Amino acid sequence: MIYENIYEGRFIKRLNRFIAIVEINEKEETVHVKNTGRCSELLIEGAKIHLQYVDKKTRKTKYSLINVFKNENLFNIDSQVPNKVVEDALRNNKIKGLKDLDYLKREQTYGNSRFDFYFEKGEIKGYIEVKGVTLENNGFAKFPDAPTIRGRKHVNELVQAKADGFDAYIFFLLQFKGGHEFSTNRKMDPKFAMAVDDARKNGVKVLVYDSVVKKDSIVISEEVNYNSKDR
Repeated sequence: MIYENIYEGRFIKRLNRFIAIVEINEKEETVHVKNTGRCSELLIEGAKIHLQYVDKKTRKTKYSLINVFKNENLFNIDSQVPNKVVEDALRNNKIKGLKDLDYLKREQTYGNSRFDFYFEKGEIKGYIEVKGVTLENNGFAKFPDAPTIRGRKHVNELVQAKADGFDAYIFFLLQFKGGHEFSTNRKMDPKFAMAVDDARKNGVKVLVYDSVVKKDSIVISEEVNYNSKDR
């Protein structure tokens, strides 16, 4: 995934889920935050950031916040980008167990959910639901950073898809490099964690990969160990 028209800035404060105040070229700007999650450990006053300039008359803001530095590590917080990164990886045979697919389609409805991907490989048909991960502490990544009823619903629907004869995957994409291990965030959302536990017992596969994030790009990197126990 490549971004164009990238500018550096400094984070000042978040006004709501969608809007923040930042400093660009020593001038305060109101910008769009491309992540409705809390990101409280990332979006702190003074943090160095990257923004994308988007000049459209239909927009109320001219910039979108896409990257945040946490110490020296760069985190992508664009919630729309994980699907694009995973799709590119799938089409280029970079995901173990999901190589050489015969067919791949985005946004496929199943039951009461719309999964991110539907795929076919020979006689195998399956669904993949992607979750972007930005929460990290000392190399340990977790999801979610806020309770997610919608996420739990997706997981439960994947269990049903598996029972109906489909392959089913939950794909956690770390939007940063340096995560040594991943687990569900039981303290934040125990119901989601229990849903993932149940899904794995019922044959739903969990994949975790990290990313290489640069000023104007993000690409999938390596598989990360999944730990079923919260740290």
